Amino acid sequence: MLGAFPRKDGMERKDLLEKNCGIFKVQGDLLNSVASKNVKVLVVGNPANTNCLIASECAPNIPKKNFSALTRLDHNRCIAQVAIKCGVPIEQVSGSIIWGNHSSTQYPDINHCKVNGTAAKDLIKDDAWVNDVMIPCVQKRGAAIIAARKLSSALSAAQAISDHMNNWFLGTPAGTFVSMAVDSTGNKYGVADGLMYSFPVTCKGGEWTIVDGLSIDDYSKGKMKATETELSEEKTMAMEILKA
Repeated sequence: MLGAFPRKDGMERKDLLEKNCGIFKVQGDLLNSVASKNVKVLVVGNPANTNCLIASECAPNIPKKNFSALTRLDHNRCIAQVAIKCGVPIEQVSGSIIWGNHSSTQYPDINHCKVNGTAAKDLIKDDAWVNDVMIPCVQKRGAAIIAARKLSSALSAAQAISDHMNNWFLGTPAGTFVSMAVDSTGNKYGVADGLMYSFPVTCKGGEWTIVDGLSIDDYSKGKMKATETELSEEKTMAMEILKA
């Protein structure tokens, strides 16, 4: 789902949500009425996570596991930053994670990232670069592209959509995981239930599974909580608008 109302100068987040609640309520209602219960719905239009949540809430006949929002573009950007830093092709990098919202509060995490099987942070050996250069670069890349070309991402977004759907339908390679914004209910990382939150996932047989058991340091916990808080605020506003 690409069609969303874009944020314009002077718009507050609530203004943007009001516009998009109307759009995605209609889409959810229609999916609920006529779509197969096995349909897979990928929301790309921003604010993607909460737009996805609205659509799923308005389509109770369709399992929440069949809805996801795109954070693969951020995931791919994170991998690219590590590849450039380490001087290797992107194919040699795996295990980056995008936690949370597809917004500037997202947390690009390379604590479990590997380059040819070696921990990326052991190769980079530069926490200042990770925290002060790489993370803000990925968080703000969308805004930088808009500033440069006066339009949002095009080919890179299309590639990310293709990557996302390919893995969702055909599975993730053994020993690897990718980032997808999915229903947070029942997760083991302490994230509140009922959000569309980006996690590391594996896919098999058309189903995603959140990767459990990854170690999370205190810095990461703070970043993950900040983006969870933003998503919770967006959810509260969206539900109020839907009830109005």
